[in-house]
Amino acid sequence: MSPLTRTDAWQRLANESWDLLVIGGGATGAGVALDAATRGLNVALVERDDFSAGTSSRSTKLIHGGVRYLEKAVKEFDRSQFALVRDALRERAVLIKIAPHLAKAMPLVTPLYNWLQVPYFMAGLKLYDGLAGKANLAPSRFVDAKEALERFPMLKADGLRGGVVYYDGQFDDARMNVAIALTAQEEGATILNHAEVRSLLKEDGKVRGARVYDRLGGEEVDVRARLVVNATGPFSDAIRRMDDPHVEPMLTASSGIHVILDKRFSPPETGLLIPETEDGRVLFLLPWEGHTLVGTTDNPADIEPHPKATEDDIEYVLRHVRKYFSVPVERSDVLSSWSGLRPLVSDPHAADTARLSRDHVLNIAPSELLTIAGGKWTTYRKMAYDVVDKAAELAGLDVGPVRTADLPLVGGAAFSATGAGELQERYGLDADVASHLHYAYGDRAGQVAAIAQSESLSARLADAHPILEAEVRYVALEEAACTTVDVLARRTRLAFLDQEASIAAVPRVNELLGDLLGWDEAQRDADRADALAYLV
Repeated sequence: MSPLTRTDAWQRLANESWDLLVIGGGATGAGVALDAATRGLNVALVERDDFSAGTSSRSTKLIHGGVRYLEKAVKEFDRSQFALVRDALRERAVLIKIAPHLAKAMPLVTPLYNWLQVPYFMAGLKLYDGLAGKANLAPSRFVDAKEALERFPMLKADGLRGGVVYYDGQFDDARMNVAIALTAQEEGATILNHAEVRSLLKEDGKVRGARVYDRLGGEEVDVRARLVVNATGPFSDAIRRMDDPHVEPMLTASSGIHVILDKRFSPPETGLLIPETEDGRVLFLLPWEGHTLVGTTDNPADIEPHPKATEDDIEYVLRHVRKYFSVPVERSDVLSSWSGLRPLVSDPHAADTARLSRDHVLNIAPSELLTIAGGKWTTYRKMAYDVVDKAAELAGLDVGPVRTADLPLVGGAAFSATGAGELQERYGLDADVASHLHYAYGDRAGQVAAIAQSESLSARLADAHPILEAEVRYVALEEAACTTVDVLARRTRLAFLDQEASIAAVPRVNELLGDLLGWDEAQRDADRADALAYLV
């Protein structure tokens, strides 16, 4: 979205009347906007920060049914958990199909050090396969200790009896979120990031719009809609309180902590599931973006815009890695860390957030404010069409059939498995740069490479990473990146991969954005300060 396009979108926001106004630009909100647009509705979406600025960029990067949820379903014979896992496994295959550049199948090894664990895990994972049905990625199987070590050489060999290999999907969450939002825009939705809802508008006691503030331009407008959808994740109750200050909370939150280590701590194509931590959770260790991702924790948390990982949380993660690894892992090996808030449907009788449901719920206020809460990344598409179905029922809207299961996301339509090699040859790129552009931008990677070549922006933003200066220009013009943090955190992922490299890149990104967007010195200074505050 170019600066001009943003101006046009802001004018449309104020001057048109909408079928739906969606508040929140995470996976769920963007998914609602896309579903609504493809089913014939006039839809606008506003996001206070950036697309995927919160929970949706801070996941474990897995598209999965949830092996822990399946375990709970079996132990408690919980039909709702079975349904959640089954739906997620089917959606997993859909996401890999519609965004092949951003999502792929990945084998994961579960190491077993006790023979008694073998039948337990094999039975559970075969059930996992069975629930996926025809959408299963590959059969799970037992492997002996020798093969387990071949697949994941960092494991402790002493006492290792073998392992179970099963398959789930892996993806780039923030870029997937941005792709959903951009696809919604291409299908006719009007989307705006850095646009904050300040209050809700009512007619005869019904919510019929919102007052929206442009956090970049300072303007404020009233946006009218037949129905308003609250898709703000952990902040859902804050929007609900705009409608009714005395409303009972419906959400609680848990924090998910992840750390990034060097790529030497994982093989390039295989992940690891640590089956049980000291407090009964599971921990994943995955290759991701040329690094190693480890997480996650699941602890009660306060709701805040940019939560930080604590030293205790980081040590918790490292302690469990050391328990299973034959190589030393130190605090100094951590390149980056982050905390994400998971919105959970609240149960006042549950003492442990790990036991709260990840399923989603729709809440309809007396004012007809429609809130979608809970859920998980993998099922964003199902959540979206549930919302649109309910919105159509409430507001008497005429909607067409769901189309999103077969609609490629931006970058996916003409994606080719051989594209990286073709990019490298055509534009003279380094192999790692060509691969990065290929998988980050899909069939639009050539546009980025052409900018690098024609505008002398082929330098890397950080020496040890394959991210080019050309990407700053591209994501500002085509992907609605408006700030240095937008670029480093959600479009290129450097902020999640390497804190020091991101801090070092701030001046250059700020310079390129400032020149492109026409910032004065005060705007440049404010953007730099915001970026450093986010990264430090």
